[in-house]
Amino acid sequence: MKSMIVTGAGAGIGRAIAEHAALAGYRVGMLDAREAPARAAAAAIANAMPLVADIANEAQIEAALDAFGTPEVWVNNAGIVRFGPLAELALADFRAVVDVNLTGTFIGARAAAKRMFARGLGGAIVNVTSMNGVVAGPNAGAYGATKAAVALLTQQMALEWGRFGIRVNAVAPGLIDAGMGAPVLADPEVRRARESKVPLGRLGTADDIARVVLFLASDAASYVTGQNLLVDGGVTHSIIAQLPRPASVEKTK
Repeated sequence: MKSMIVTGAGAGIGRAIAEHAALAGYRVGMLDAREAPARAAAAAIANAMPLVADIANEAQIEAALDAFGTPEVWVNNAGIVRFGPLAELALADFRAVVDVNLTGTFIGARAAAKRMFARGLGGAIVNVTSMNGVVAGPNAGAYGATKAAVALLTQQMALEWGRFGIRVNAVAPGLIDAGMGAPVLADPEVRRARESKVPLGRLGTADDIARVVLFLASDAASYVTGQNLLVDGGVTHSIIAQLPRPASVEKTK
């Protein structure tokens, strides 16, 4: 049985990834900094094990790997955001986001990769980035910058670890009705406005992201590495469609 560790697996997208992995036959390590959500989520999923660790704490991550064993797949999903205008953002908030989203991704991926090296059978790492790492969002603090950095870090990992048979890719969610997006979308007017801007006509779900993560982790993606795949219903590349233009250019002459 293949195994996978998912960080930030206590709720939201992380939990959905773990659920899909279990259905696909993986033994799943559900890692979260919060013990109660990790245990509750793992109890509801077959072949799942709760792992409690702070992704930015190297010793805790190593201990979690000791407890679970070397996985075939490591998924870096854990992340945080601290909203606020950059000019007013507390330095502590900026650093906290960098520590979890960027440094934590590095710590977890490197710890898993070293064990994959030693085992000699390759593996897959999937990092969760964001459309905000492709285009900036207002008052997002360090969030977008960390996700852009993780996308480049994904390329660096893929470049250096490919010779060990390790593929490293990233998934960039768009407007997702789960996790960090849930509080924003709780306002009905905001929800309708955002949904109307998505070319596919709907908000994304945690399952939409989980399915792509499982694809990148699978043998079906055996020749895919170093990619940052947008899963956003087309919204990131639809800016021109949001801008007004005169009716006179809508038809060919």
